[in-house]
Amino acid sequence: MSPKELLYVEDVLGHEKQMKTACSDFASQIQDPELKSFVQGLSSKHQETFGKIYNLLSSN
Repeated sequence: MSPKELLYVEDVLGHEKQMKTACSDFASQIQDPELKSFVQGLSSKHQETFGKIYNLLSSN
């Protein structure tokens, strides 16, 4: 991978981590159970995406 591609991947991983953290933080503040569950699901999706990208890079 070129240095530019590595920077892009680093940015993507950083954004996924940041979104997971933000969703978790917001979910902890939400009172509505349905909305809270939805935002927790978003947090899980961002964690899952981070893991998939990280594992893909680790396997090469």
